[in-house]
Amino acid sequence: MSATRIRVGDAAGRYDVVVGSGVLAELPSLVGDASRVAVIHPRGLDAVARPVARALESAGYTVHPMAVPDGEAAKNSAVAVDLWSRLGAHGFTRSDTVVGVGGGAATDLAGFVAATWLRGVRAVLVPTTLLGMVDAAVGGKTGINTPEGKNLVGAFHPPAGVLCDLATLPTLPRADYIGGLAEIIKAGLIADPAICDLVEDDPEGAALPEGRHTRELIERAIRVKADVVSGDLRESGRREILNYGHTLGHAVERAENYTFRHGYAVSIGMVFAAELARLDGRIDAGLVARHRSLLTSVGLPVAYGAAAWPQLREAMSVDKKARGSTLRFVVLDGLAEPSILAGPAPGLLDAAYAAVAGDAPVPGSH
Repeated sequence: MSATRIRVGDAAGRYDVVVGSGVLAELPSLVGDASRVAVIHPRGLDAVARPVARALESAGYTVHPMAVPDGEAAKNSAVAVDLWSRLGAHGFTRSDTVVGVGGGAATDLAGFVAATWLRGVRAVLVPTTLLGMVDAAVGGKTGINTPEGKNLVGAFHPPAGVLCDLATLPTLPRADYIGGLAEIIKAGLIADPAICDLVEDDPEGAALPEGRHTRELIERAIRVKADVVSGDLRESGRREILNYGHTLGHAVERAENYTFRHGYAVSIGMVFAAELARLDGRIDAGLVARHRSLLTSVGLPVAYGAAAWPQLREAMSVDKKARGSTLRFVVLDGLAEPSILAGPAPGLLDAAYAAVAGDAPVPGSH
């Protein structure tokens, strides 16, 4: 099947997300004019990074592979400083390119390094996880973590292109693949109800890279994000809806010292947001139940420990989506009708969390 190209951006700058199976040959066209290319990738992803490097070398580029720690351990200032040093040692100029290969943490880091080296060089992202394809690599948000929170240091730096090779998905651990489904279901809940229908039509298939709706689910989720970010590249308006489930989700990740899968945390956060909306009189119990059914049908958790609430409440106060001391939550006024709930009463927050409080999340969420 041929590659699909999904356009992201506005008149000020556009790029393509290329989706397909076995599409690595498209990579040089995204890199464009450059002499040197840094291929930033997790140490455990050599088997994928090597073909990327070979494809670039065959196209005439001088390639410098740069391995970084796996997962969220890569997203810190020490790793960024090391990469800047390596770029300097290899003489990278503004006409050269950074290619980020791996999951969302690797592409976030690569994008941030590209945004900050010489005040901005070209970046091309090659996400290898479901989460990376439908969320992290699309939209131009880059960042690293600090002890105080996730992605608190970052920059808006749209990539020159994104290459989503679906052939990498069958190699993912099952828990990683399922984690990515949270962002796909989120896209359905906030903007494209057909995604919800496809998951409900075949939940077992939705949880598999080889599922009969897999490519359509991925492309629909990418189109949702492309549509939203194209009209709001710097998160000054509508783009905020993409944070559905993320306020509590990021707090869970912080409480777990970033060892907790992002998608699992967002899944819990979406149910929390749905309960907030129900308690605020915006949606009925049926839509909350549909959240739970969709998420649990593919193996995602919808509950978190009751005793964690004080810590999570404190963590939310430093979330980057807050405005001063006012917490802001993306909620729904109906299916595919996102809105903002600003400054909910503490009692409302307590009640919403009580509705998701339960035993520890399912094994595999770490």
